[in-house]
Amino acid sequence: MDRFLLPSFLSDYSQSSFNLKQHLQEFLHLDSETLDQKLATGKEKLAELGHKDFDWEAASNFYRDKVGEIYLFELGAWHLESPENIENTLFLIVDYAKGRVLDFGGGIGTHTICAARCPQVEQVIYCDINPLNRDFVRHRSEQLGLSQKIVFCSEMPLKDSFDTIISFDVLEHLPDPCQQLRLFHQALKPEGRTILNWHFFKGFNQEYPFHLDDPQVIETFFKIVQSEFVEIFHPYHTTARCYRKW
Repeated sequence: MDRFLLPSFLSDYSQSSFNLKQHLQEFLHLDSETLDQKLATGKEKLAELGHKDFDWEAASNFYRDKVGEIYLFELGAWHLESPENIENTLFLIVDYAKGRVLDFGGGIGTHTICAARCPQVEQVIYCDINPLNRDFVRHRSEQLGLSQKIVFCSEMPLKDSFDTIISFDVLEHLPDPCQQLRLFHQALKPEGRTILNWHFFKGFNQEYPFHLDDPQVIETFFKIVQSEFVEIFHPYHTTARCYRKW
């Protein structure tokens, strides 16, 4: 089957994930061998930290203050090891993102970079509670010449409205994903689009101790999705979905 092709302004994603390893080396002052070692153990180290220190009552403190560089390695490894999976989410951004875009829980910045490069996007608000993540993505934006198009914040601007809201692999980390979904709905312009995914599962071997899996919360979450949003069909092989308001 023929693969979809990313537009030319995103061609370096396929080659280097937007220079991700180079940016990690520069930002963390690591040699290539050390970086590869840390990437290889990032998922395991984050799971260990989660089993030891994660508490839903202090989830914000965990992501803001405790994960440190480990989260960069875990996220970096995931993006480098799953390029086709991530690429399919980039297709969704290219197809549906426009105007002012909010990237909520933007992590290492891959989706922010993609949105900022789209000609139909005017501005991207990168939002992440982790100060190290924000500093890293700020470094990436400077290296890629995107500083003028990306704004950084630690919390969602509640009084703002957006043409597009994206949030990948974030909702399952929140103690109240239902409230966050309502905030997305409130902040989305009438003709806006939101692109989301989630993974309410701790893993077969509890490798994701910081993922929400409460059945009642998840049922409420899906009721909100079904009552407040209409799914827009897309052809890409990914768990991410695109929605508009009813």
